[in-house]
Amino acid sequence: MKHYHYIFTGAGLSALMTVYEMVLSGKFKDKTILLIDENSKKTNDRTWCFWDDKGLFDDLALTKWDEAWFKNESFERRLNLSPYQYKMVNGLDFYKRVFELIAKEENIAFLNQKVLDFQELGNHCVVKTESESFTCNQIFNSIFSPNLVDNQSKFPFLHQHFIGWFIKSKEPVFNADCATFMDFSVEQRGNTRFMYVLPTSETEALLEYTLFSKDLLPKEEYESEIQKYIEKLGITNYELIEKEQGNIPMTCYPFWKNNSKNILNIGASGGWTKASTGYTFKSTIKKSKALTAFLLKENDLTKFHKIDKFWFYDLLLLDILDRKNQLGSTIFSAMFRKGNPAVIFKFLDEETSFAEDLQVIWRCPKILFIKALIRRIFR
Repeated sequence: MKHYHYIFTGAGLSALMTVYEMVLSGKFKDKTILLIDENSKKTNDRTWCFWDDKGLFDDLALTKWDEAWFKNESFERRLNLSPYQYKMVNGLDFYKRVFELIAKEENIAFLNQKVLDFQELGNHCVVKTESESFTCNQIFNSIFSPNLVDNQSKFPFLHQHFIGWFIKSKEPVFNADCATFMDFSVEQRGNTRFMYVLPTSETEALLEYTLFSKDLLPKEEYESEIQKYIEKLGITNYELIEKEQGNIPMTCYPFWKNNSKNILNIGASGGWTKASTGYTFKSTIKKSKALTAFLLKENDLTKFHKIDKFWFYDLLLLDILDRKNQLGSTIFSAMFRKGNPAVIFKFLDEETSFAEDLQVIWRCPKILFIKALIRRIFR
C-alpha cells in the first residue's frame, strides 16, 4: 500500500480550500498529500455566496453587489453593505483554480474513486477505496455521515435545502447592482422559507427557493414556487439556463468529539458550516487557514477545535427553529428591520466584540431566546 503524509477523504470545498492554503503557504512541499473523491469536480455543481471586506477571491467572483434587499410580507429594506460586498463564485471556477494550482505540485495527487472506509490503526491510518488501499499519517475527512446527528436528540438538526434556477428573461426586470439577500414574502407554510435573487445583468439572475427546516420537499414544490416568483416579478418570457440543488446541514452537534489524534473531520462533517445560516464559503476559508497554521505547530488533531460564544448563539437559534420552524422570518426580520447591516454581517462572520453582539441580539425577539436559554440550561 502506498503511504502518504495526509489523505483527504472527500474533495469538497473544505478539503480543496485546505490544500489550497497549504500550497500557498509553501511549507508543505515535504508532505505527500492525496485527495480522494468520486466526483471529478469538472461540472458547475454549486454556487457559493459570501460577504467580504478583504478582497477575497475578487478575481473569481462572477459578480459583486454593494447593496442587497431584505424583504418580508410587511416591509422591505435596501441594505447598504459597506464596507462589505456580497459576492458570488461558481463552483467550477473555484475547482479549476485549485486543480490548476495543485497540478504544479509533485507532492499532491487526486484520485477519482469512492472512499469505502477509513480507520486509525495505532500511529497510522488506512483508507480503502473500491479498488485500492492506502496508509497515511493523518486523515482529513469531509464525507458527511447524517447518522451521527440523526441518532441523538440533544442537538437540533435542520437542513438548508434549496433549488436554484439561473434564468435569462426577455424583459429587463433585474437591478444588476442590488441582490435580494432574503425575501420572506413567499408563503411560509409553517417553515422558514425565503427566496434569493442574485442578478448578473438586467435580464439574468439566479433565483433560489430556500428553506431552513427538518424535512425536504418534493422537487416539484421548489420549482413551482420559483415559477410563481418569476411571475410575481413580471417576467412572462424567459430561458432556463441552468439548475442547481443543495442541502446543507445546520446543526451545533459537537462533531469534534469524533476526532482522534490522527483523524480530523472537516467541512460539514466537522461543523465548519455556519450552523445558524448555512453559509459555508467564508467559514471554510477561515477554518482552512487556521488548520494550515495549526499543522505547522501541532500533531495531535484533537487539539484543533475550539468552542466559542458564537456556537452557543447558533445553538439557541436552532433550538427555536427546531421547536417553531415558522419563526425564522420573525427573527431575521427583527435583525434587519433597523439593524446596522455591517454589524450584522460582522456578527454572522463571528468577528464581533461582546458589545457588538448585543447590538444584534437586542433586536431579536427577547422572550423567544430567553425561553430557549432556560430550556437549554435545564436540558
